[in-house]
Amino acid sequence: MRGLWLLLVWVGVSQAERVFTGDQVLRVNVQTEKHIHILKELETKEEWELDFWLHPVSMELPIDIHVPYSSLASVKEYLHQHDILFSVMINNLQELLDEEKAEMSENETRERGTRSFNFGAYHRLETIYSWMDTLVAQYPNLVTKQEIGRSYENRPMYVLKFSTGGNKRPAIWMDTGIHSREWVSQATGVWTANKIATDYGKDASLTSLLKTMDIYMLLLANPDGYAYTHSNDRMWRKTRSRNVGSTCRGVDPNRNWDAGFAGPGASRNPCSESYHGPSAHSEVEVKNVVNLIKSHGNFKSFISVHAYSQLLMYPYGYSCRNVPHMSELDAVGRAAVQKLTSLYGTRYRVGSICKVIYQASGGSIDWSYNLGIKYSYAFELRDTGRYGFILPANQIIPTATETWLALKHIMEYVRDHPY
Repeated sequence: MRGLWLLLVWVGVSQAERVFTGDQVLRVNVQTEKHIHILKELETKEEWELDFWLHPVSMELPIDIHVPYSSLASVKEYLHQHDILFSVMINNLQELLDEEKAEMSENETRERGTRSFNFGAYHRLETIYSWMDTLVAQYPNLVTKQEIGRSYENRPMYVLKFSTGGNKRPAIWMDTGIHSREWVSQATGVWTANKIATDYGKDASLTSLLKTMDIYMLLLANPDGYAYTHSNDRMWRKTRSRNVGSTCRGVDPNRNWDAGFAGPGASRNPCSESYHGPSAHSEVEVKNVVNLIKSHGNFKSFISVHAYSQLLMYPYGYSCRNVPHMSELDAVGRAAVQKLTSLYGTRYRVGSICKVIYQASGGSIDWSYNLGIKYSYAFELRDTGRYGFILPANQIIPTATETWLALKHIMEYVRDHPY
């Protein structure tokens, strides 16, 4: 009997939602290369359980560190000892999460009452999947929902396909939410899918594009991770696969692609947020996308949407050498960002992943580019660190609206420059 009681207690604890009371997010601005080196050392101190939201890579870029309450005094003392200046970006992470959860709950109640979908709110996986069915029912001649496979925990992975007919026409790929805690990414994907459906037949440029091309959208590229951010750990980033020989679960699905796999910027430690996994495409979520892209064979653009930092990037991440189409990709990216900025003045940086942020191997857009998909881009949406991954829901629609202007520019360019 005692054994059963202990088992129930263990199950209860293991299923409990992680709390972040008193945790802070520190913003560090380094002034020397020595500081960068010291902060890289800090990343290796596993006993402090730090979560680097923005990593130490250069003196031009800030570093954001989520510090558990239990490690705050030690980390601040470490920074003081090394004369490294910092400020507190988020004073109590749990307070922001409580506000987010209360707002979600309120919205769910309102949606049940009105039987409507609020594009300016965050939603659970099941709600998004249900909304997809609604969209398909509303626009049956334009939108279809395709299951491209199952996740590690056996959740379906659905792609929305926008098409006016034809088989394997030139296509544009877009995925959101590959890192599960980046909620504004998935929310932007949902808003964008609705925008494409409602603007077809009204927006001449989009209508023209869909006459000759298809658009594929994977709104939940990491469904297990996303479900887990709602049930257990809001800060979860990776997949939920089990790692042989380790109690730590999950692989970073954007370090798992066969493009410089296991190189710089990816970790071999299964407990790391950037663990690359045992082999390229080991994650079924990645493999499902690889299989679809390869079997289709006619994708012309591959766009992956992340958060945060306000960046529009192109390959490579695993290498700092210039890709053959760099000047064209850069020009298209800068023109797209100009359109984005025109709405609210939001500033974005443009460049290759390696040069704009850091060297990172095993990324999706490096893989797609190497496969021959020339127009491969990655967005990092709002903000620049004030809220980080906990962007308030009232910024979803402004974020999605401005991002649409950039996406539309890229899509139009792809349509007008066939290859």
